[in-house]
Amino acid sequence: MAKLKLGPIADDKPVKVTLDLPASLHRDLTLYSEILARESGRPTDPVRLIVPMLEKFIATDRGFAKAKNAADGGRSGG
Repeated sequence: MAKLKLGPIADDKPVKVTLDLPASLHRDLTLYSEILARESGRPTDPVRLIVPMLEKFIATDRGFAKAKNAADGGRSGG
């Protein structure tokens, strides 16, 4: 099995998102959701991956964490 960065997607209220994706990114997002569904046993709409992927990206971006910490004077604790 592949070691994906995302785990099962929480069953939260759906949020309407409108954006244009390049076709290649949409294909990759769809493929990622298919692989995740095989691993978790739960089908996942590719659109529902966008928020957790962005959250994961932001949470693991060290440059952003440093800039955020500097911007808020260290108040975030992150």
